[in-house]
Amino acid sequence: MCCNENFKERNEGEKIQTTLDLNEISGMKFFDPHVHMTSRTTDDYQAMADAGIVALIEPSFWLGQPRTGADSFTDYYSTLIGWERFRSSQFGIKHYCTIGLNSREANNEKLAEQVMEILPHFMFKEGVVGIGEIGFDDQTAAEDKYYRLQLELAKEAALPVQVHTPHRDKKKGTQRSMDIAIEHGLSPYSVIIDHNNEETVKEVLDRGFWAAFTIYPFTKMGNERMVEVVKQYGSERIMINSAADWGISDPLAVPKTAYLMKQSGISMKDIELVTYGNAITAFGQSGQIDVNDFMSVKNVDQSQKFESNSILRGGQQPRVDKNSIIIS
Repeated sequence: MCCNENFKERNEGEKIQTTLDLNEISGMKFFDPHVHMTSRTTDDYQAMADAGIVALIEPSFWLGQPRTGADSFTDYYSTLIGWERFRSSQFGIKHYCTIGLNSREANNEKLAEQVMEILPHFMFKEGVVGIGEIGFDDQTAAEDKYYRLQLELAKEAALPVQVHTPHRDKKKGTQRSMDIAIEHGLSPYSVIIDHNNEETVKEVLDRGFWAAFTIYPFTKMGNERMVEVVKQYGSERIMINSAADWGISDPLAVPKTAYLMKQSGISMKDIELVTYGNAITAFGQSGQIDVNDFMSVKNVDQSQKFESNSILRGGQQPRVDKNSIIIS
């Protein structure tokens, strides 16, 4: 089926649903630099591995309801560097993470102060490739305060920064995030500005920052739109991610978008940079990423255990469900 047939619309405007043809991306490797696997199932890990995802980064984020104590943050960060890394390895995917206080919970200042004391215990751990995701949500004074404090931690640790740009008033929040990073003496090259769209991308690139795009159903950036962004701006300092989490989202967003780019005539070199190489370069500034590590997790033994627990349940095998390639 050709590209035009894949994406033609029915009379009522509904996109025709098609499946990802793994043969079309066979041999390609992908790196998803923003995906919340704590919220996902083993089926998702299996589908991601089958589609060519060899490595991912799991940023610290908002779990959907407020945490009520500092110990819950300690347990969460421990999960990112422990159980979730193990679970990912059981499907042949190298797992990294970024550690930070998310912008929504920065507004609970009493708790935020306690979390700031915890962060230094985790940010130097193996596999931590940045401080993130941090930045603005409602662009409050408290968010500003803890964003700045975490930028200073990133400087101290010589780690990249993964910035969450707000869903509301995104352009202003993106500009403010960059201004503050520069004010604190960070090199734009060490800062990944995430959740970009057509309104923010030019300024982010012009100012020397990395521009990450989240391919997320109905919000942020659709993968057909992303193809047009790459056609216009090229591949330099641009990367894509799924940010798949507990909401309606797609952990196969990166390979699906690579497929669309290939169908649209974008060069394989540009596709490789946007879906793999640029993430390695940006987050590799942490000193924690070696592509040879991606191969070390391939020969997995799913009978292995972490803290006396395995991913297996009664001999069941993960189910793979490859759904629509279109992410509106």
